[in-house]
Amino acid sequence: MKKFLLLPMAALLVACNDPGTSEQQTTASAAQAPMAAAVSNAVQSPHEAEFNYVIDRFADIQVLAYEVPGFDELSLKQKELLYYLHQAAYAGRDIMWDQNFKHNLKIRRTLEAIVKHYEGERDVPAFKQFMEYTKQVWFANGIHHHYSTLKFQPQFSAHDFAILVASVADSGDLPLAPGETAMDLVSQLMPIIFEPDVAAKKVNTAADVDKVAASAVNFYEGVTEEEVRAFYAERAKDGGDTPISHGLNSKLVKNAEGELEERVWKVGGMYSEALEQVVLWLEKAITVAENNKQRKALELLVKYYRSGDLQDFDDYSIAWVEDSESRIDVINGFIEVYNDPIAYRGSFESVVSFRDEETTKRIAAIGAQAQWFEDNSPIMDEHKRQTVKGILGKAITVVAESGDASPSTPIGINLPNANWIRANHGSKSVSLSNIVNAYNAVPSKALAEFAWDQAEIDRAEQYKEIAAALHTDMHEVIGHASGKINPGVATPKETLKQYSSTSEEGRADLVALYFMLDPKLVELGVMPSLEAGKAEYDNYIRNGIMTQLYRLKPGELIEEAHMRNRAMVARWAYEQGQADNVIERRVRDGKTFFVINDYQKLRELFGQLLRELQRIKSEGDFEAIQHLVENYGTQVDPELHQEVLERYAALDVAPYKGFINPYLEPVIEDGKIVDIMLSYPESFEQQMLYYAEHFSFLPNEN
Repeated sequence: MKKFLLLPMAALLVACNDPGTSEQQTTASAAQAPMAAAVSNAVQSPHEAEFNYVIDRFADIQVLAYEVPGFDELSLKQKELLYYLHQAAYAGRDIMWDQNFKHNLKIRRTLEAIVKHYEGERDVPAFKQFMEYTKQVWFANGIHHHYSTLKFQPQFSAHDFAILVASVADSGDLPLAPGETAMDLVSQLMPIIFEPDVAAKKVNTAADVDKVAASAVNFYEGVTEEEVRAFYAERAKDGGDTPISHGLNSKLVKNAEGELEERVWKVGGMYSEALEQVVLWLEKAITVAENNKQRKALELLVKYYRSGDLQDFDDYSIAWVEDSESRIDVINGFIEVYNDPIAYRGSFESVVSFRDEETTKRIAAIGAQAQWFEDNSPIMDEHKRQTVKGILGKAITVVAESGDASPSTPIGINLPNANWIRANHGSKSVSLSNIVNAYNAVPSKALAEFAWDQAEIDRAEQYKEIAAALHTDMHEVIGHASGKINPGVATPKETLKQYSSTSEEGRADLVALYFMLDPKLVELGVMPSLEAGKAEYDNYIRNGIMTQLYRLKPGELIEEAHMRNRAMVARWAYEQGQADNVIERRVRDGKTFFVINDYQKLRELFGQLLRELQRIKSEGDFEAIQHLVENYGTQVDPELHQEVLERYAALDVAPYKGFINPYLEPVIEDGKIVDIMLSYPESFEQQMLYYAEHFSFLPNEN
């Protein structure tokens, strides 16, 4: 619940032993192969040529690459640690696919067999449509859109699909069970892929449905929402002040006796084949850890993967937070609960990085003032933390991302998610600086279309990078770390239910927005002028009310948590400020614009809503958050939506962006690693096929 996602720019508001050559080393090496033959100069080092950020464009997606500045300056030991951690990250990628939908791996492997082995004509409409669908599936880690969670509808026909599968029947790569034929496979997959009502939506959070039964995500089987809530309510009764995150690392099923039981994700349990590989590489990382704190955290992570015990996960999370010295860092585990319609189960993700020393200075300056921000927040005094503990703010340079973090990535992360760990031990708030830089390197076409006048455009252009960066910093470092829950009130996933993620993201956004117009940021030297804060206000209102609608198809409601929170905040502020004309809706040449007339009054409105959202979280007021989300965050004005779609269509701008990852390749001499080299695939397709070949550990069905 602590990610901050980036929209297109027009929508922004934005460790020392020799690993040796043991049998384990041999097994691990088999999981990777030299990348040199699979790369080209399409994406080059900036030392060799101008970096090519844009890799591919299909459907509503643009695929980019990101640079890794500072990698060459790292020590060999640090590079080796990054290499092991990035192998562990990719080793778990199949898990995310299976979590998203139980038939995803079988579908993906079928599509990949066709891509690799089809010998027919490829420059024809049907095959081009097949390739577009395949790339959509690759990008989303499954057959449901990564943002809307609606199932993709292929443009090629079921007949075309049957022909394609039959054409590669002898390839040996189709995911066939013993005795199955290619046509058996077609019969299984045809309704799943082509019938709109089968597994129609990965995550359904509508208020009037059984959210568990209506969601295709592979977290539950044979159970209802009511049964799930009752199951965990019973287990949470004796949680005390340090409750574990029940359900975070398991699938809940109804067994043959009609009883509910958890299939735990651990070595020896569900997803064991992939987690064994994750552990293998983490154990190698332990041998080259930078210090004892990092070594301890990694050892506890391995212990957790072996035991599946969520107390071990809490111990690991505390050790991870307490390691503030290491330059190399990793997120690896079942973390965010956005993909669970009732917010219990964590999706697998990994982010491997090293600290961006220069950019960290800005974030650290904000984190050092966390108590000041808490004391001066507009929330009620009884909801403020008397002592804000251990906020580590830093910027990171990403080296690898996997699972829930790739190809679509956050630009900011704040962890751990457990409120009691954050309150008692602190948190890490990070900005993914090289990811942000890659976004900024691709020019925006939409600003001039949706900004009211040249003054607004000029201000946005002048301050867009620092304004967006500060919003992310404040959202992560101060926003998620602020406020407290009243004694005796359960966690938000239990009290606010399906609205907990939207509420938390809105609360963190509002903390950032409220202080973006505070002279304190100028005083700290992290913001050049309050004009940057105004630029952020312009962008946030423009996006929350209008431009983010480009991501929806006609007739859709807003259901994704981040989109809901932005719509809720912007629309509520617009409505509440109408008496004073704080935000004005203007029309020129048939085009709609939303223009801020009074920035200080808008700041006051943001403060009022922040106060209310914190009260809702602190008191567990479900009815209040339901009212805000359903009335301001969910509904779509169809006429305004159509206008936005038409204006964007003329710009030919992809509403979503994501990334390929560089590959780390060891240079080995006399059996020892002497260097680690960075290389890039020449295309999105090449990377996905490479991953499929070298990091595919789970069975077709789990």
